Amino acid sequence: MAEKPSSSPDSTRRSEKSRRAIYAAALALVGEAGYPRTTIEGIAARAGVGKQTIYRWWSSKADVLLDAFMDLGEQAARAAGQEPYEIPDTGDLAADLKLVLRATVDELLDPAFEVPSRALAAEGLVNERLGAEFVARLLEPQLQLYVRRLRSAQAKGDVRRDIDPRIALELFVSPLAQRWLQRTAPISYDYTDTLVDYALHGIAPR
Repeated sequence: MAEKPSSSPDSTRRSEKSRRAIYAAALALVGEAGYPRTTIEGIAARAGVGKQTIYRWWSSKADVLLDAFMDLGEQAARAAGQEPYEIPDTGDLAADLKLVLRATVDELLDPAFEVPSRALAAEGLVNERLGAEFVARLLEPQLQLYVRRLRSAQAKGDVRRDIDPRIALELFVSPLAQRWLQRTAPISYDYTDTLVDYALHGIAPR
């Protein structure tokens, strides 16, 4: 008698389909209604799954949204043919930083990323738990990529050895984030290229 086919592949595909639907629903709702009005019930209804399906994988809507947001970045990187969470090291620090920051500009101006990102960033300012998770799970790991790239540059003599990379990266990352969040002026490739030039070469006469 032939063996009965295993049902696990189908179960795995159903789980992945549900997870994708939940991610899409969470990002859409937080963009449309804001974080406070987004609920597990709303996410479940939008995704076409039961609440218990969500609670089986996540303990709160914050966990759902942060996972969805992280997945959004990974999917975008894969679509662009890039390895997630890597900064190139071509030996040209300025070119590498400009490349990554230009990609960041594209991401920040993409409505699919911008809308939920603004909602989460704004809520993180008043919701201490969400803000801490946003920093720990999303922001700091990304900043550590710059730390590693700057340390590589230090090892090659392209950056002074007495420089603290964690502080140095803020010279170009923080102004971009502030301008984007506060909408004080448009963000562009020219802007981020200039940030890199100022950060690496300073503003004193050469």
